[in-house]
Amino acid sequence: MSAGTEMRAALGTLESGVEIAVPASEPGIGKIILSPSSTDLIEDVEANPFPLWPDDRGYFLEVARLRQGLIRSFALESTQVSAALNYPGIIKAFHFHRFQTDYWVAAAGLLQVALVDLRRGSRTHGLKNTFYVGPMRPWQLLIPPGIAHGYKVIGEQPSVLIYITNRTYDPKDEGRIPYNDASIAYDWELQHK
Repeated sequence: MSAGTEMRAALGTLESGVEIAVPASEPGIGKIILSPSSTDLIEDVEANPFPLWPDDRGYFLEVARLRQGLIRSFALESTQVSAALNYPGIIKAFHFHRFQTDYWVAAAGLLQVALVDLRRGSRTHGLKNTFYVGPMRPWQLLIPPGIAHGYKVIGEQPSVLIYITNRTYDPKDEGRIPYNDASIAYDWELQHK
């Protein structure tokens, strides 16, 4: 049995949490989400624009207000806030959680965010969404358990991703799938559209 086959077999045998099944997808980037109310959004994924206040010194953004907005249900005692600095062109993908919900805000740089619904039995199982987020499209993203997620830094500037999770980090809750997994078949190349 290959490593990929073993991984897929293990993903489907969860004792609790979201049941995961890696879909066989058509190559591409899936549905590009241009509106937070898009009917093409993966079920339970939420996007919300937030105000960005630029001035002659730079800009200010409010990442989140605890107990409000997309993170209104996050329990304060288990919420974790983290940040990742990413160099231009890097790809960090794919990982997923069985229990943890992620809330993402791209605070600097432009990210191409890729989401894939791995939840067995979900109405949108196998659907891929692509978001382009950052100061040019200041959106918050709420990524529920069972959604594989990752990103690529677009452009020549580093990016900063601030993320808030509803649980503190637990390596047993995290699964990983290579960014170039043949089943997901996400196309990270420049689209030349």
